[in-house]
Amino acid sequence: MALVNTKEMFAKAYAGGYAVGAFNVNNMEIIQGITEAAAEAKAPVILQVSKGARAYANHTYLVKLVEAAALVYPEIPIALHLDHGPDFETCKSCIDGGFTSVMIDASSKPFEENVEITKKVVDYAHKYGVTVEAELGSLAGVEDEVKVSAEDSSYTRPEEVEEFVTKTGCDSLAIAIGTSHGAYKFTAEQCTRNEKGILVPPPLRFDILEEVAKRLPNFPIVLHGSSSVPQEFVKMINENGGKLPDAVGIPEEQLRKAAELAVCKINIDSDIRLAMTGVVRQFLNEHPDKFDPREYLKPARQSIKDMVSHKIYDVLGCNGHA
Repeated sequence: MALVNTKEMFAKAYAGGYAVGAFNVNNMEIIQGITEAAAEAKAPVILQVSKGARAYANHTYLVKLVEAAALVYPEIPIALHLDHGPDFETCKSCIDGGFTSVMIDASSKPFEENVEITKKVVDYAHKYGVTVEAELGSLAGVEDEVKVSAEDSSYTRPEEVEEFVTKTGCDSLAIAIGTSHGAYKFTAEQCTRNEKGILVPPPLRFDILEEVAKRLPNFPIVLHGSSSVPQEFVKMINENGGKLPDAVGIPEEQLRKAAELAVCKINIDSDIRLAMTGVVRQFLNEHPDKFDPREYLKPARQSIKDMVSHKIYDVLGCNGHA
């Protein structure tokens, strides 16, 4: 199957009460781990490339690696998506260069300017059958080159969504309901402790999500900053020479609830990076005589596959929907 845009996969996700996983990719092993897990689960998948990933690995390498995955696993729908496109020119470059979906993130701009920039991208993308994700509201945190302070973050205002979608013609909308970019989502001061002494982050604003869904019936909603930051990998990294501070992510049960509502796409990136880094650090620490990248990247790839499989079955609920 050739690469697809997100239109049909989102329509099926909305109707089925599940979400499609969107995973940021930077190299071959990450792409292999994700797509092997998706193929075994018979799940649709979105492979995301950020501006930083394009700078790191080169646009052409990444496109060809994703196209190779589509050839290896023709039985599952795979979309190639630009994550957090900062401007029209970046989105145009990706549309012209083989991407099937792009995000234009003008959420830091005033409402009317966000509308204007988004509509320009939509008008160009739709000529080529490329779907467009936009964003209203700003998530705090750091992800690649996206940096938003807690002071500058803001929840999405439901009263704005209908006008925004109508004026821009975007195909999906990322909203801010309390998720956060990066692995360091919440400080200890922002959390409470449960009866076991484990830090628990503030709950997601499902009231905002439900109101948005009411105003935009059957319209695909997207959650960014939705990594759960598995503590076993934070511990693994720190036990093998790392120095990651306490990190608290989004509880998976809250993400599952969001997927059962209007959320059709959930972005997951830090969990994959933590899994990969933890396994590589442990392998090299336990085998100081090893130097062949194939030896430590093989278990890292398996760790990514296991992580993605868990997300597909237990969080996204999209297994069997390819």
